[in-house]
Amino acid sequence: MRVVVLGAGSLGSLVGGLLATTGAGVTLLGRENEHLDGVASDGLQVVNPDGTTETVSVGTATDSEVAAEADAVVVCVKSYDTEDALAGVADHLGDADVVTLQNGLGNAATIAEHVPAERVVVGTTTHGAVLEGPGRVRHAGTGDTTIGRYAGGNDERVREFAALLSRAGVETTVTDDPARAVWTKVLVNAGINAATALARVPNGALVESEAGERVLRRAVEEGVAVARAEGVTVPEDVVEQTREVARETASNRSSMRQDVERGSRTEIEALNGELARRASEHGVDARVNETLADLVRLAESE
Repeated sequence: MRVVVLGAGSLGSLVGGLLATTGAGVTLLGRENEHLDGVASDGLQVVNPDGTTETVSVGTATDSEVAAEADAVVVCVKSYDTEDALAGVADHLGDADVVTLQNGLGNAATIAEHVPAERVVVGTTTHGAVLEGPGRVRHAGTGDTTIGRYAGGNDERVREFAALLSRAGVETTVTDDPARAVWTKVLVNAGINAATALARVPNGALVESEAGERVLRRAVEEGVAVARAEGVTVPEDVVEQTREVARETASNRSSMRQDVERGSRTEIEALNGELARRASEHGVDARVNETLADLVRLAESE
C-alpha cells in the first residue's frame, strides 16, 4: 500500500515511521524545514516507548503532486490547517481514501468539501508523539485508535488500512459510529489540554488536586451536554475516561501546553472553543469551556 502522510509534525512523523516498518511505501508530505531535511538525508529515528531507537527509511516531499500515486492519504496537520492542506492536495488525488487522525471537531466535514464524502475516513488515536529534534520522533505512549467511514458503510479498504495500522503497532478498531469516537476524544482533550496549558502543569496534576479535578469534570460535563444537544451519544463514563487518561499520561506535557510554551498557535478553536460555540447555538451552558478558550486565546496573543 502507498501512503502519503499529510503533515510531518510529531503525530504525522510517528504514524509515517511506524507504517514504514511494515514495508508500506510511505511519504511524509509537509513544509520544507530542518525536520523534513533530516528525514530525507538520514532517515527517521523513532524512539520507542521502551527507549530503544529504530531508524526507518521514509520518503519526503513538499509538493502535493506526490499524493497522485497514493492509495491512502493520512491527514495529521493541525485542525486550523485542514482547509489549506486539503485545498492544496485535492486536485492531485486519484481515488485514494483520505483518513483524518486529527484532534477536534469539524475536520471530516472540511475534508469532505474537497473530496467525495464517501472517500473520507474518520479516525481518532490516543498514541502520543513528541518531536525531539530534526529527523527524530519519540513514541510517547500507546493508546487506542479507531477509524470508520464518514459517509456510507465500512468496506474492505477501511479494514485493510486498519490492519496495516495494527501491523505497524497502532492497534486499530473499525467502527460504524466514528462520530462517537471523535466526540469522546474531543471531550477528553477538552478536559485536559487547556487546563494543563494554562496552569503549566503535567496531565496528572488534574487528578491530584481538587482544583484540577473540578476543572476537568466541569469541562467534560459541559461537553457531554453539547454532544447530546447535537444528537451524539457519548460514553456514560467519559469523565472517568478523561481522569484515566490524565493518570496514564501523568508525567506528560499536553500538546496544547507544548504549543503555548513554544509560543505557537494552539487547537483551542477546534476543542473548547468549538464546544462553547455549539453550546451557544443550542442554548447549553458551557461557561467553563468558554472561559478556558478565552484564556488560551489570551495566552496565544502574548
